[in-house]
Amino acid sequence: MESIVSKTLDNIDIQILNLLQTQAQLSNIELAKRVNLSPPAIHSRIKRLEKDGFIKRQVAILDQEKLGFDLSCFIFISMNIHQGDKFEFLENSIKEMPEVLECHCLTGEYDYLLKIVSKNRNDLEAFTRKLYKLGITRIQTSLVLREIKNSTVLPI
Repeated sequence: MESIVSKTLDNIDIQILNLLQTQAQLSNIELAKRVNLSPPAIHSRIKRLEKDGFIKRQVAILDQEKLGFDLSCFIFISMNIHQGDKFEFLENSIKEMPEVLECHCLTGEYDYLLKIVSKNRNDLEAFTRKLYKLGITRIQTSLVLREIKNSTVLPI
């Protein structure tokens, strides 16, 4: 892959990133063994990758069903008013909603796409009511029947 990334990152950086995005719990000692570096060298590379913004954060990915979130939904939303302050208010409000896992600003028929989770239909209805209070004029909700693939791994 010849790109700006490959000019900034060497093969060891890419190996570290690939290992961390699939097995973030690996210790620096284990990472060092896998890429043939010393643990202090791994530590300094990870700190540099974090500082340079290649690593945003490390998180645990939880099982939503075991935690009682039985509904996953994709919600397309549109607004009639397309003024900057209205978008900013909406986006800031959406950022504060814990049900929203992802929010994307779109081109085309809808203005935004939300990926949300809720525990049941009543919670989903309450969530859509919150959206309407924000000035949303059109909502289309699609329930996820089953998940085929869910990945956070980038193909670097």
